[in-house]
Amino acid sequence: MRSIGCIFVFNGQSEANLNAKGYSAKDERRILDVLGRGLLKEFPNPSRTGCPGADILKRIASHDMPLSEAEKWLDHLGSCSPCYSDFSQFQATYQRRRTRTILAIAASILIVASLAGWASFLRQKEPLVTQTAVLDLRNRSIPRGTEQNPAEPPLEVSRAARHWDIYLPLGSSEGSYDVRIVTRSGETVAAISGVAKLTDQVTHLRVEVNVSSTQAGTYVLQVRKTGAEWSSYPLHVE
Repeated sequence: MRSIGCIFVFNGQSEANLNAKGYSAKDERRILDVLGRGLLKEFPNPSRTGCPGADILKRIASHDMPLSEAEKWLDHLGSCSPCYSDFSQFQATYQRRRTRTILAIAASILIVASLAGWASFLRQKEPLVTQTAVLDLRNRSIPRGTEQNPAEPPLEVSRAARHWDIYLPLGSSEGSYDVRIVTRSGETVAAISGVAKLTDQVTHLRVEVNVSSTQAGTYVLQVRKTGAEWSSYPLHVE
């Protein structure tokens, strides 16, 4: 019986020989495919004499068997069409399974990367939300001096808030304003200044305030246009 032991080096030495004769990659694949089809038909072995068995063929096809152990079966595979047919099917199944595994891993990596990107976006967005406080004075009475209106609920602000958006009482004009936070005994905790602007009939004052080291509790927020009298509002820092 003729043997085609070189069938297992088609992708190595045989392809190199074809390349040396000037064949294109497409020509190489066509010729090797024809040789493979010939091996499937030219060496019948109906009695399956000397065949290694399906388990060994699977291990060779899936690269689970060391080459030193597989070498003793190569001559047989090159001279037995049934074994080569089984080997080809096992190899195709292995390649499909390997492709599915690679695709599944790639999909998992993509999902993890997407989740990580979304989490990063939320982490970047969260500080902006937590560090911005809105203090709306538009519908509050305008007390003069350091006395606040005890009937009004205190404004609330987090110690993490660094950006304060203050909506001044209706009718307030644009210009420079002073802002300070004082204790109920009159001790100043923070003092800042800013410029208020009128937008859509709302006078808006944005200031940068750092009360992160201030103890939680009740304070007094005082606001005035520079040079004018203070207006006081109850403030709760948490």
